[in-house]
Amino acid sequence: MIRTEELEGGLYKVTLARPDKANALTEGMLESLIEVFETVRPRAMILTGEGRVFSAGADLEAARAGLGVSPLWERLSGAIAAQPGLTVAALNGTLAGGAMGMALSCDIRLAVPGAKFFYPVMKLGFLPQPSDPGRMAALIGAARAKMILMGGQKILAPEALAWGLIDRICDDPVAEARVLAADTLGATPEHAEAIKRMCEG
Repeated sequence: MIRTEELEGGLYKVTLARPDKANALTEGMLESLIEVFETVRPRAMILTGEGRVFSAGADLEAARAGLGVSPLWERLSGAIAAQPGLTVAALNGTLAGGAMGMALSCDIRLAVPGAKFFYPVMKLGFLPQPSDPGRMAALIGAARAKMILMGGQKILAPEALAWGLIDRICDDPVAEARVLAADTLGATPEHAEAIKRMCEG
């Protein structure tokens, strides 16, 4: 349910491939994603989903069994953030719940026009992943982060773009991600990583 492929020299695409379940994540899928991001160090990585939804977050039955509070989510976010190369979340549709952490950990977020964004941890009685509120607030400000995390707001793509939660709206986020990765692929890995770390302060 996790598909990893090399598109061209140094550019990898990781796809959530459970479209019949809105790419809801199981424990096994999280473990597979962690393995990919902890072991593969490409020059650039695109993270996307199959179908019309990027991810509905945790699989409902798995969440009830404890996945909603699993440390695997935070481990995955940390592995994505630690990537030395460019990471792009190519959001093919709605992004919800714990899956938000994956996108927040990427360097760039692109989304289709119909994408929606929400993180209903308050309603479900869970705390967000430890690093998610800080990463979200760094992008959109504390008040807007509270609107999503505490106010349960569902944000549409145009508003997400205006807030800074995503960086561009496009019909084909994967194709756009490949364009954005071109310069990184043309540089040495050391040069690209140095610029990335300078941008992060």
